[in-house]
Amino acid sequence: MTFSVEVSVPDICSCFDSGATDLKLHARSREFKPARRTGLPRPAWLVTLPRQRVSITASSESSPCAIEEGTLAPDFKLPSTAGTDVVLSSFRGKQNVLLAFFPLAFTSTCTAELCAFSEDFDRFASAGTAVLPISVDSVPTLREFKAKYAMKVDLLSDFKRTVARAYGVLIEEKFFTQRAYFLIDRAGQIRWQHTEAELGQRRDDTELLRQIATLEA
Repeated sequence: MTFSVEVSVPDICSCFDSGATDLKLHARSREFKPARRTGLPRPAWLVTLPRQRVSITASSESSPCAIEEGTLAPDFKLPSTAGTDVVLSSFRGKQNVLLAFFPLAFTSTCTAELCAFSEDFDRFASAGTAVLPISVDSVPTLREFKAKYAMKVDLLSDFKRTVARAYGVLIEEKFFTQRAYFLIDRAGQIRWQHTEAELGQRRDDTELLRQIATLEA
């Protein structure tokens, strides 16, 4: 499956010092080219990607999930679309937490998943669970994503990939994450986890809520 994605220079890990010029990833040519904008000069650089199909399928080189069920979830502090930092340990003793790593904003499965979280926002809240979706996208990109689809959930930016690595879900050669879920109880322990074999797959909210219900059993 191939696709085109609009990104900004800061989203390419500061590989370029060219200001805020927009780029377009052309899946068939494997090149980043300046997006068309009236009145903007064409930058002098052009980056050619390795000769491989740009895809959104999991690789055999993806690292297996490093966190075992029953262990304390690695703590983190990440910026969110709400304009505040979210600290995982701040939920201890108050709420369960569902970490939902998703590969990239504006892709089809991720959009469907995040919209479903929004539709079922009250169901998760009634189950005493905070849903924390995490991706490697920048905060501005996630804000645009959230606004476009009127999402109720706030999205977290793991732009430096530190949390994805800590949880063992970063696809190193692609530099974005697998689709993965970690259900953390009020004591801060991981009680359930699941990593999708294919990035186009996702768990249904009904299944996630069923897993949450087992925490209270």
